[in-house]
Amino acid sequence: MGDWDGVRDQQLYLLLSEFCYFLMVLEKTLESPLDFKEIQPYFGHLMRRVDSLENTPMLGGIGDKMDGKERVLCRMISFYACEMVLEEEGVYGDVSCDEWAFSLLPLDVDLLSMELPEFFRDYFLEGDQRWINTLAQALHLLSTLYGPFPNCYGIGRCAKMSYELWKRLEEEEDGETKGRRPEIGHIFLLDRDMDFVTALCSQVVYEGLVDDTFRIKCGSVDFGPEVTSSDKSLKVLLNAEDKVFNEIRNEHFSNVFGFLSQKARNLQAQYDRRRGMDIKQMKNFVSQELKGLKQEHRLLSLHIGACESIMKKKTKQDFQELIKTEHALLEGFNIRESTNYIEEHIDRQVSPIESLRLMCLLSITENGLIPKDYRSLKTQYLQSYGPEHLLTFSNLRRAGLLTEQAPGDTLTAVESKVSKLVTDKAAGKITDAFSSLAKRSNFRAISKKLNLIPRVDGEYDLKVPRDMAYVFSGAYVPLSCRIIEQVLERRGWQGLDEVVRLLNCSELAFTDMTKDDKASSESLRLILVVFLGGCTFSEISALRFLGREKGYRFIFLTTAVTNSARLMEAMSEVKA
Repeated sequence: MGDWDGVRDQQLYLLLSEFCYFLMVLEKTLESPLDFKEIQPYFGHLMRRVDSLENTPMLGGIGDKMDGKERVLCRMISFYACEMVLEEEGVYGDVSCDEWAFSLLPLDVDLLSMELPEFFRDYFLEGDQRWINTLAQALHLLSTLYGPFPNCYGIGRCAKMSYELWKRLEEEEDGETKGRRPEIGHIFLLDRDMDFVTALCSQVVYEGLVDDTFRIKCGSVDFGPEVTSSDKSLKVLLNAEDKVFNEIRNEHFSNVFGFLSQKARNLQAQYDRRRGMDIKQMKNFVSQELKGLKQEHRLLSLHIGACESIMKKKTKQDFQELIKTEHALLEGFNIRESTNYIEEHIDRQVSPIESLRLMCLLSITENGLIPKDYRSLKTQYLQSYGPEHLLTFSNLRRAGLLTEQAPGDTLTAVESKVSKLVTDKAAGKITDAFSSLAKRSNFRAISKKLNLIPRVDGEYDLKVPRDMAYVFSGAYVPLSCRIIEQVLERRGWQGLDEVVRLLNCSELAFTDMTKDDKASSESLRLILVVFLGGCTFSEISALRFLGREKGYRFIFLTTAVTNSARLMEAMSEVKA
């Protein structure tokens, strides 16, 4: 299978399917990965200009520059905003305004994103199902480009609805994939609310830490002057083409400095080779190697600067104490001490988002907070950060992220009825809003069943990791990744009935396996994992590790890349 060449070609085809002038209106973050500078030399005669909707001065006076031949392309997210601007400019009737059916953005050789960060809040909080059709269309596009998927597994209400709609699309266009040799052997569809714990933990692999510290947007990051060692910021694409980054992206942060130091020494040794060269050798060195060495040196300097910046920030935040508290919560030890740490965190007003994250992690790992702790933490939080956060607590409760234990922590008769109702696939939006009433995280029981907390004699060796737990310093195997590992081993959900029940997904776990003699052994080692509601770089690193260990190659499709801060911001009613 090629590295998403089919997806790129499809997006370009959609973009240029009609010969006309057009104006492109996009979110600013999409400009870098789509790289319109690469497109313009070839299609400049068609493309009048490329604008961002956020850049209102550039859109102002647009009517004066249009001559009636224009076609305006907008993503669905900004479609109505585009129409309003055109109407205000008095040119709405003179141009055709079309929606660009943009669904998949290749961020890396193994990562596709739909760039729908709003998916998480829309579906998992509001119960809004509008993006399910978009997701089904994206899956249909992939099966059209890369052949049918012989083995499908999924868990979660959103996953099941998306799968059913996708299959309906396949039936309606029967024949498009018939006879095609499958290039991808397995597909997993996973709801984000099946595993909130992983998304709430602090990331300690390099790529995850860069995301937590600097915010990776659409595969690129803005490194400020503190990283570039100059007075300017620099936007850098982070993908497999960056050789330095590619070697350290999945490493635990404790190993990164050592690697970069060795890399710097090797680079210096390559530069020093010039001293003993004759003129011919020097000419070859300059023409063939020097440019690559300079580029590698530039990237090495940037990543060393990024590491130093991360270290300064984490030292200031007392990161070690924070990680210690998180590990205690995951293991279920010293809960009172951990609660005291969170209270101190709130009282010191360290960060409203960080405090919320820790409260949610405590709640999910403990199956809800005991009423006394819930009231105390909530009161302290509102006093410390302001009463305007009150609605945020309501959102977190509805999403099942921050809940209060009921007396005895047992389901009431009413909750049991609601639980039955939400498994009815005809129930729809209304039941989604009530699903958290009957939902329990059951994290401790799931953790025990799946051995999420590894037992290690002595120190966990982060330089030579033994399992996926290395992405959280050996303390915890990501639940989502463990489930994928178990399902692959068992070729389905057999033997995982109790885990599925504890995940509140008894009616929402599915398997669809079709015997396909055309599937090669190579394609059966290729696995597409679809995260509905976002995935973290820690999960991606963990599955890359699993792939290396078991001989699989994982590729990822996500509605958006997320982390703990983005998760909390999506639930917050107070915008920063």
